[in-house]
Amino acid sequence: MCLIGFAWLAHPRWRLVLAGNRDEFHARPAAPAAWWPDSPGVFGGRDLEAGGSWLALDRRGRLAVVTNFREPGAAPGPRSRGELVAGFVGASEDIDDWASAVAAQAGQWSGFNLLLFDLGGRQDSRAPRARYVSNRASHVPAAIEPGVHAVSNHLLDTDWPKVRRLRERVAASLDDAATERPLFEALADRAIPDDAELPDTGVGLARERLLAPALIRGDGYGTRASTLVLVGHDGRVEFVERTWSADGDAPVRESRAAFALDER
Repeated sequence: MCLIGFAWLAHPRWRLVLAGNRDEFHARPAAPAAWWPDSPGVFGGRDLEAGGSWLALDRRGRLAVVTNFREPGAAPGPRSRGELVAGFVGASEDIDDWASAVAAQAGQWSGFNLLLFDLGGRQDSRAPRARYVSNRASHVPAAIEPGVHAVSNHLLDTDWPKVRRLRERVAASLDDAATERPLFEALADRAIPDDAELPDTGVGLARERLLAPALIRGDGYGTRASTLVLVGHDGRVEFVERTWSADGDAPVRESRAAFALDER
């Protein structure tokens, strides 16, 4: 993913509301969100080049989502960031143990932001937990506090215009009975901020403009998928992914799953 907004333990109905866009080169092969044949309890998209994922959730209530950290010219890490997502949802270790293990070997990957959620099951007496890990931040792993947050290609809650805007729209959606509609509208926003508001990440002004909207359209690169995950306090999950083509003005595919987290 390259833009994620989420409300964590911030609503009487929803344990988690998460909305995000995956931006990637259109030539990179990927499979839309589906149940994984090799991990039958996991639902999410798959990167067909390296085998990982950008966002996935398993029935035990383990969810992971990753973004790149924008740092032009940095040497690539030897391992794919997508394995961080696939690794967590398929693991059995406690969330804190798993997050600490990743932090200890963080130099294996190019710059990343990793959000980890242990959502609990339907009958789980433990409090749900969320952790943030980045190999470009200090003091990680860190607990994610209840509230509304957002992240793009810098550290969690960095005040980029599109991060701020999505965070605001996620917060506003919590008061809307039709949560899905306003969130997908937010993810499809193509507005470009004024140049004075754009971050300077070393890619040049023209590319800062290209990357500034929530929904990116570029020559060979752009938003490939928009995803919404809703997890109720009752353990019910709604997972919707809409796939974009390189030149389309509307999604070309929708993948949808509704299920209950396992009892624990």
